Amino acid sequence: MSASISEQCIAAAERLADGVDALDFAAPTTHIYNPLRYAWTGHRSYLEQHAASQKKVIFMGMNPGPFGMAQTGVPFGEVAMVRDWVGVEETILRPENVHPKRPIEGFACQRSEVSGRRLWGLFAEKYPVAADFFADHFVANYCPLVFMEAGGKNRTPDKLPVAEVARLYAVCDQHLRELVDLMQPEWVIGVGAFAEARAKEALLGYELKIGRILHPSPASPAANRGWASQAEQQLQALGVWQST
Repeated sequence: MSASISEQCIAAAERLADGVDALDFAAPTTHIYNPLRYAWTGHRSYLEQHAASQKKVIFMGMNPGPFGMAQTGVPFGEVAMVRDWVGVEETILRPENVHPKRPIEGFACQRSEVSGRRLWGLFAEKYPVAADFFADHFVANYCPLVFMEAGGKNRTPDKLPVAEVARLYAVCDQHLRELVDLMQPEWVIGVGAFAEARAKEALLGYELKIGRILHPSPASPAANRGWASQAEQQLQALGVWQST
């Protein structure tokens, strides 16, 4: 009997975890969290519940936020949205090398990941029942790692040295292709310009459409001016969602 789509996605995530764990990163990167390891129970639950079918749309972010996927194992995984709407709540372990300014508290984390609250909040508003959203949509991250500097500052993948980036992107590109091969989406939507650019490069030659929406980060002035309505308008303009 062949493995289900969710089982194959779980196996692909395990290969991704192995692939990124084999990489080396030099200063100023001092701490690296891989939630596919210590938060694997959360990520696996997410895949078991919501990666079980082919999708029309895959939304893809850059990498985990410190109060989102870093805590829950779910992309853009703001605790309340993941627990109450996505339907995932698991015991999360601790990374081996914890930065004192970036503790991992799992679902006990009191900080809210604004990007995740905005992203999942839009989906929950449009689809009050999560299963209705996940029937055609899935949310992933391009890179599973969190990078930090000595002082605790978050370091995004695009800020890494060229040599480190090349090896990292090769692993992440391969995983994205595996995900697309399994889910057969019509669309891959980058959440932000970085994710869109990586999708275009990794999926060159694929018969699908690639677009992007504004990243919901509070660091973006545009995102702080009604992000949800802007993102919905962008999806309607692309033809991903129909206007109501």
